[in-house]
Amino acid sequence: MSLEKIQLPDFLIAEFFTDTLVITDEPKQIIASPKALEPTEIVPIEKEVKEPAKPTYLGGNKKHISIVVKDIETVYLKDEWLQLLTSILGACKLNIDDVAIINQAKTPLHYPDLANITAPNFLMLFDIESKEIALPFSVPNYQVQEFNNCKFLLCPSLSLMIGSTEAVKAEKTKLWMSLKKMFNI
Repeated sequence: MSLEKIQLPDFLIAEFFTDTLVITDEPKQIIASPKALEPTEIVPIEKEVKEPAKPTYLGGNKKHISIVVKDIETVYLKDEWLQLLTSILGACKLNIDDVAIINQAKTPLHYPDLANITAPNFLMLFDIESKEIALPFSVPNYQVQEFNNCKFLLCPSLSLMIGSTEAVKAEKTKLWMSLKKMFNI
């Protein structure tokens, strides 16, 4: 193997040449001092400090509607829950691009953090009590509550709204009545 064909990676070359080389038009007289010829101490380069990653959410959050669910099995939510939410949003003339869906089981947040990340005008909590996200109030399910220029709606788990039994229909009806009030439909 010839030494002419060895290619060093960029980061290694950058570590070899840590001093800045500046060429000016003016010739300068260089006087070497014995101190300049002594080896200098090698100081490690500090790595760039990265900001912690912001919690991710599903959706585009275009209308600042946050939906917080609790699903320990998936990153965001189960497919059947997503289908249900999509149909609920469609009935409200909304879509996934209008909302931010956060899974509290995977990305636990308190309301102040959630407010900074998604800036919600509307916040729907499924299977989450108000104290879990540090809200200063508690309301029963399906009661629309306004606080801090945001409308809140607490609901039971989406799993109670899957299927076609009478109990499921009753839950869906309660949710629909609350959504009509919340979004002025």
